[in-house]
Formats: sequence, C-alpha cells, structure tokens
Amino acid sequence: MKVILTQDVKAQGKKGDVIQVSDGYATNYLFKNKLAVPANAQNVSINNAQKRAAEAKRAEELARAKQIAAKLKDVTITFTGKVSENGKMFGSVTNKEIAEELEKQGYSIDKKKIELPQAIKSAGTYTAHIKLYAEVSVSIKIQVQ
Repeated sequence: MKVILTQDVKAQGKKGDVIQVSDGYATNYLFKNKLAVPANAQNVSINNAQKRAAEAKRAEELARAKQIAAKLKDVTITFTGKVSENGKMFGSVTNKEIAEELEKQGYSIDKKKIELPQAIKSAGTYTAHIKLYAEVSVSIKIQVQ
C-alpha cells in the first residue's frame, strides 16, 4: 500500500515522502498514530501543493538572508570597556552583547547564530561569523577598545 507520511518516521522516511508499506503496518500503526495518510489522488495533490509552498518559502528566506548578508558584510561593531594594567578586560564581549549592538544598528540577529572563534577578553580587532541560513554566512569585525 502506498502512503504519504505526515511526520518523520524512523527507518521509513521524512514528512511528505510517498512510500510503499505493507497493508497491516499502514492500517495498524501509521494510520492509527496519524503518521500517514493513504496516497490517493486528492492527498497526492495536496502533498505536492504543500511541497511547492515550502520550497517557495525556503527560496524567499534564502533571498532575505542573502540580502541581509550583503548589508552586514561591511559592518564594524565597537565596544569599549575597562581594561586591567596588562590589557585584559574585566569580563568579556559575548554573543548577546553583539546581538544587542546589531539590534541598535537595525539588524535583528539571534544571538545563537553568532559564532565567535575565541572568547573576546582583551582589546583588539576580532572577527565574528554570523550564520544567517544553511548556505549563507557572513563575517563582521568587532573592535574592542
């Protein structure tokens, strides 16, 4: 029996896949737990429409991420803080502080998307990588004074 998965099923497939399974497995497990629907003409057309909509949404998000990356490529963020006699900062510059500074400049970036190669604990110039989307990332400069 052919079915369309409505959720990811381990060892069978991902949501939206059309798979061939035995009648008993489909009736007693997949349909009962609402993990799949029969692959009739109506359900196949609905599934195809959902796939097209998801692909269009993904393309829109990718274009938006590329647009933001083009704007962020030349951004430099400056932080000032207290420094000890040997040049070490009291505290450090964190992802949260970088996200807040970007927010002030008009960029809404989640702090979880910001990657620092090392902890920023002294004065100098650093580079932070922002992963905007699966294939889109950009580097920004951070100056600590």
